[in-house]
Amino acid sequence: MSTTRVRPWHRLKQRMYRGGRPGPLARAMNAVAAWQYAHGVLTVGGRGVTLEVRGRASGRPVRVPLVLVRQQGERYLVSMLGTDAQWVRNVRADEGRAVLHAPRPEPVRLVEVPVEERAPVLRRYLAIAPGARPHVAVDRHAPLARFAEVAADYPVLRVEPR
Repeated sequence: MSTTRVRPWHRLKQRMYRGGRPGPLARAMNAVAAWQYAHGVLTVGGRGVTLEVRGRASGRPVRVPLVLVRQQGERYLVSMLGTDAQWVRNVRADEGRAVLHAPRPEPVRLVEVPVEERAPVLRRYLAIAPGARPHVAVDRHAPLARFAEVAADYPVLRVEPR
């Protein structure tokens, strides 16, 4: 395991998501980012998207700002908070149905990538999503084998047309 120095900014970001759920500050920041991404404001290279999924308990639409990973002609979404992230649970409950807003709404189906295929996507994700780095248990410069070791802990979902 690498001994990476934890930066104060990383500690703050980790505290914003205690228990794998966004706290008040993270919820406020996510709401702003979701609006920005959905309207194409301040998205660098089309990476920022807003994912809309149906809440599994409420049935109401839930919007989450995410980073879209493009790799080898495919598009992917990664859960920086791991397998228990609420948006991942909602996607699973609704059989992968979702809508991407980037900025136009696009109905999609999200398909979980097998664990053994996740490492390259995870490495690319950390390269382009600095906000996720405090939450993923591997350094972005680590060899691919390190990403493979943690791949089961971070769902990767391929974006397909619906």
